[in-house]
Amino acid sequence: MRGERFRARFAVFAESLLVGVWTALAALPLVTLPAALAAGAAHLRRWTGGEDAGLRYYAADLRGALRGGGWATGLGYAAALALAAADLMLVRALPVPGGRAAGAVAILAVLWLTVTVLRAATAWRAGLRWRGLLGPAARRTLRDPAGSLLVVCGLAVIAASAWFSAPLALPAVGVLVAATVAAEHRGTPLTPG
Repeated sequence: MRGERFRARFAVFAESLLVGVWTALAALPLVTLPAALAAGAAHLRRWTGGEDAGLRYYAADLRGALRGGGWATGLGYAAALALAAADLMLVRALPVPGGRAAGAVAILAVLWLTVTVLRAATAWRAGLRWRGLLGPAARRTLRDPAGSLLVVCGLAVIAASAWFSAPLALPAVGVLVAATVAAEHRGTPLTPG
């Protein structure tokens, strides 16, 4: 019994690592990041639910998420990251009063936006538009601090993996996707079918 439970949990972890590689590769042009995350979350939901899953289904979900506004969400996210980076560079270059506080606010805003995009990606289903997912995801990010912290911990796993060895960041993206799925579905067990 304990061995079966261990194998089931390890299988979920292994599948998460595979999804991380797929998602990282699909998200290379950054504007496809939200759609790639949505496809990864859909794959993990499908796989843990005992449904048919695989690269073909992942690719179909990726195309569907891109058509549903994933490109626009990705462009907006990339623009927000560029704006925050410019703000941080400006704060470092010019010692202005309140500059450190502005930098801290920029970092917190990027974290909030990143968690919001991740939670919206996890809520994505075929046929849904991203515009309708982002508002509720932003509210869930603020109203569920424990779930949001779980997602931030997934981001920390990617950062630590990249710091240790850059190629490890690819499968670590799957840990982030799994953490976000867990944050959105806490209380519902994730076991393979």
